Amino acid sequence: MRLILKFAALCALGFALPLAAQQNVPFRNGIPVAPKGLKIPPLPDHPVTFHTAERQDIRVVVVARGLSHPWSLAFLPGGSMLVTERPGHLRIIRHGMLEPKPVAGVPAVRGGFLSGLFDVVLHPHFAENHYIYLSYDKPQGKDGVALAVARGTWNGKALTDVHDIFVADDGTSGNSRLCFGADGMLYVSTFAGDRSADKAQDPNSLAGKVLRLHDDGTVPKDNPFVGKHGYRPEIYTLGHRSILGLAVHRSTGRIWEVEMGPNGGDELNVLQPGANYGWPIVSLGRAYPGPWQSKYFQKKGFVDPVVYWTPSISTSGLAFYTGDKLPKWKGDAFVGGMRYGEIPGTGQLQRILFNEKMQELRREPLLVDLHQRIRDVRQSPDGLLYLLTDDAKDGGVLRIEPAP
Repeated sequence: MRLILKFAALCALGFALPLAAQQNVPFRNGIPVAPKGLKIPPLPDHPVTFHTAERQDIRVVVVARGLSHPWSLAFLPGGSMLVTERPGHLRIIRHGMLEPKPVAGVPAVRGGFLSGLFDVVLHPHFAENHYIYLSYDKPQGKDGVALAVARGTWNGKALTDVHDIFVADDGTSGNSRLCFGADGMLYVSTFAGDRSADKAQDPNSLAGKVLRLHDDGTVPKDNPFVGKHGYRPEIYTLGHRSILGLAVHRSTGRIWEVEMGPNGGDELNVLQPGANYGWPIVSLGRAYPGPWQSKYFQKKGFVDPVVYWTPSISTSGLAFYTGDKLPKWKGDAFVGGMRYGEIPGTGQLQRILFNEKMQELRREPLLVDLHQRIRDVRQSPDGLLYLLTDDAKDGGVLRIEPAP
């Protein structure tokens, strides 16, 4: 008994006992090297049926495969789909078939692990103007790079009259999502990550922000920081780490974002004009070597997430389901996950059910048995869900439909 009390007293005083039994995990660039025990299997060559918690049985169909790191997709009138590949290609799927040649007209991109060609969205009035928008990392000089947004005109086969409507400062680069809000404005996310985390709190930097622009790239006069000394007028929100999903909640018109944390602390947030989301001062995750990222989980002046993940699922892609084909999922949010708890081969799609106040009631992991990295999720005009799976050589487009 005395030994037990002595042990408890030492722990209470903060004395650490030797952890000789713990493994020495290998690191690379300050990040633990993940195990390779769970191999990601090939995409299935036939439709697969899954039973789900809400008794919404589904069938998953591989629509296209053989893509290189597909990142985003958009639906054209008539049923065709545009898919971006991070190395710098825009692909088109017509009549259910992936065309072998990339779409012409895409600007040159600076490729890399966190660099390349990212989002693709159509203008809200695409039927009249045929405008398509791309976010990408633009080469700057010999070694520089900057996030850019390009706009081109779709002629049915290629992009024409392609030009940048926005280019960030040199060094503000990395993944970026786009969406048009209910106000007709273009919202652009920018990356901060860990190495440039402090820029997320710097109002004179565009990194780690959501920007709000007119459809021609100019700054709206009613942006929250227009005319405020020391603040970039493009900024709509700040304090973000790595936004990998932007979506409009159609019932309310509000924009939501899904944000990847470090080792844990992924977030689903509602954007509020001028709000600060805390990175790196506030975080629910750990730094990759193990310590808590921050001593604050909450702090006055910063917006709390609506949903968070610890362990991380490596969030990427966000959609709110509003269709009728999958009725038991109507109103639910869908978030892609690329790996769970830092273990490769554990990708999934998560479904989140909210109450009428948009408070989380429950969540469900889906498609776990596929072991795929889910990079994006979108609802098609016909009321089905489409996913992108991330792979260097065999990335795919998957369709979720009701099981027969």
